[in-house]
Amino acid sequence: MILIGAGVIGLELGSVWERLGAKVTAVEFLGHVGGMGIDMELSKNFQRILKKQGMNFKLNTKVTGATKTGDVIKVDIESVKDSSKKETLECDTLLVCIGRRPFTDNLGLQELGIELDKAGRIPVDSRFTTKVPSIYAIGDVIEGPMLAHKAEDEGIVCVEGIAGGPVHIDYNCVPSVIYTHPEVAWVGKTEEMLKEEGVEYKVGKFPIAANSRARTNADSDGLMKVLGDKETDRLLGVHMISPSAGEIINEAALAMEYGASCEDVARVCHAHPTVSEAFREANIAAYAGKPINM
Repeated sequence: MILIGAGVIGLELGSVWERLGAKVTAVEFLGHVGGMGIDMELSKNFQRILKKQGMNFKLNTKVTGATKTGDVIKVDIESVKDSSKKETLECDTLLVCIGRRPFTDNLGLQELGIELDKAGRIPVDSRFTTKVPSIYAIGDVIEGPMLAHKAEDEGIVCVEGIAGGPVHIDYNCVPSVIYTHPEVAWVGKTEEMLKEEGVEYKVGKFPIAANSRARTNADSDGLMKVLGDKETDRLLGVHMISPSAGEIINEAALAMEYGASCEDVARVCHAHPTVSEAFREANIAAYAGKPINM
């Protein structure tokens, strides 16, 4: 099977097919897996784990065409950096996972005087009000990540605002999850973002291989990584590959929403044995210089 697009949805679908016994080759235009917003160290570790599971990757590669003859599909690809490097792959199944776009066509928006931006999204203010004061928009049709939980929060905040209440939503605290095995999740800033913004930071890491619960379950691939402000110790970003990462990331989102420091998380007692202990250990490493149980 050939998978076009090694972003979030592509890797989730590819992981399912791979676990069902299919040989999967992912063709990705970008030079990394996991899509936009993923921490590059996490992406490299994620690719290594998926490759060990049996998935193959062709990065910095674009698809130029595909033809089907009988049960065989031929996919033409070429290097993004050197168009002279071409190749034809053969498969019996082709999945195209190259992103999503807002569903704003044929809604009568232009007739109402609501113009779309270049990406086809509806511009709104901080209260999700469109150009027409009596019309509001949230979710996938406005700017921001196309995530169900992001849209749900926007819906709540929007209605509270209509009722006259204060509005607040911190998009930096909206978590992202890739539902593969192991799961990948993150919230807040990546190292790349902090470097670009000129923010001095410190890093705390803890390998899932050193977590007793993960080792007991023979499910110990992954890494827990936290980024803290070098001066204030405030938690700036959390990135993880681990069992139940989609659950543990919510603890990180809660900590960041309330402005917790790495020390704050490090001093919270976590049940043993649990995978979430790895999150605490990474915070201990960021705050004190090294984790306890490694």
